Amino acid sequence: MRRELTVEQQRARAAWVFIAPSLVLVGLFFILPVVASFLLSVTDFDLYSLAHLSNVRVVGAHNYVALANNPEFWSAMVNTFYFALVGGPLTVGVSLGAALLVNAKAARCKGLFRTAYFVPFVTTLVAVAIVWKYLYHPTYGPLNYALGALGIRPIDWLGDPRWAMPAIIGLAVWKNFGYNMLIFIAGLQSVPEELYEAARIDGAGAVRQFRSVTLPSLAPTFLFVGVVTMIGYFQLFAEPYVMTQGGPLKSTTSLVLFMYTEGFRWWRLGNAAAIAFVLFIIILAWTILQLRLERRRA
Repeated sequence: MRRELTVEQQRARAAWVFIAPSLVLVGLFFILPVVASFLLSVTDFDLYSLAHLSNVRVVGAHNYVALANNPEFWSAMVNTFYFALVGGPLTVGVSLGAALLVNAKAARCKGLFRTAYFVPFVTTLVAVAIVWKYLYHPTYGPLNYALGALGIRPIDWLGDPRWAMPAIIGLAVWKNFGYNMLIFIAGLQSVPEELYEAARIDGAGAVRQFRSVTLPSLAPTFLFVGVVTMIGYFQLFAEPYVMTQGGPLKSTTSLVLFMYTEGFRWWRLGNAAAIAFVLFIIILAWTILQLRLERRRA
């Protein structure tokens, strides 16, 4: 005799039916690549292995030991953290400032400004990098021309190791703040107006309202924007690839660019997979850290 399912069991079964396609996609395009990357990282897979898989050998942790002893890997690690830890908070700060200005009651043409600020995000990154490479030109670039008009000597933005990474960070902030700005605008519009009215009744000024009402109410938004921004910034690649090719003096070589060089220039795919897995661990650990810090604040 067939046993009838309870309402809870029917709902659970329906839920699994709805989420099954998403689980399959996550398994195919996330879990499977991560596992494959790890398996590849413990082999010496190279150009000869592409010709015949019998040339592949399992080398265990050899690729990871080689990375630990490679100064270029540590240089790329430092550059990546420099870009993420400076560019990430700066992008979030600019995004919040733009959201506050656009969302202000006195602001006019809000739709126009939102569109204008969002356009860089949807523009092809390679095209943007080429344009900014011209802006940074040491002789003909508009930026140095403006500095010259102020009596400041021209700066070799992309040719000086001291300025190359800050120049790339400036491009990244301009390119990405528009998306975060829209997220912050949505968060600002979800803050109840009653909270601001109560703060004004208590005598709170604009700064106090921002500190006591706006920032606490935007905590979930900050978490989402911070996690998404840092995940993207740890994967720095296109900007240095187009603008500096990792130079000058390896000052803009990121982990992803180093991985690309190892895998597709020198065909050391085992080493490249090891770099990819290390980067995966870094991003995962950083995301977990952000989530735990947010829980403690809550």
